[in-house]
Amino acid sequence: MKSLQFSINIKAPAAKVYNIMLGIDNKTTYEQWTALFNPSSTYEGSWKKGSKILFVGIGEDGKKGGLVSEIAENIPNQFVSIRHYGLLNGEIEITEGPDVEKWAGGLENYSFEENNGITKVTVDVNITEDFVDYMNNTYPNALAKLKEISK
Repeated sequence: MKSLQFSINIKAPAAKVYNIMLGIDNKTTYEQWTALFNPSSTYEGSWKKGSKILFVGIGEDGKKGGLVSEIAENIPNQFVSIRHYGLLNGEIEITEGPDVEKWAGGLENYSFEENNGITKVTVDVNITEDFVDYMNNTYPNALAKLKEISK
């Protein structure tokens, strides 16, 4: 696993950025910035600590797929930790096997640090080698979209 970090400064309170990033009041705000990863990106479940959450989208094959995850931590307006532990293939959750083992337990952490009306969003993500280039190219654009919709 590789660890990558991305950050952006957004001129908005941390509470607003947190709400928009996670789609707390309106799931479409989450879907807007994550559309850069997959145009049909969404989630099913809860951001509550300990909850299972599915990150889903429709693949190029027209089939539903994504990640099976758990909210390891959620301190509102400050920090969210997502632990990925499985794959979604259609409606089937796969939590064992070689495809899962190479990255299971990987974390995706969001930190929100507000200072004088500017919120610094930092994303720390564990990713397999084959996704490093994709994440390096996509995450900065996704965070730029988050900044745009957080005004």
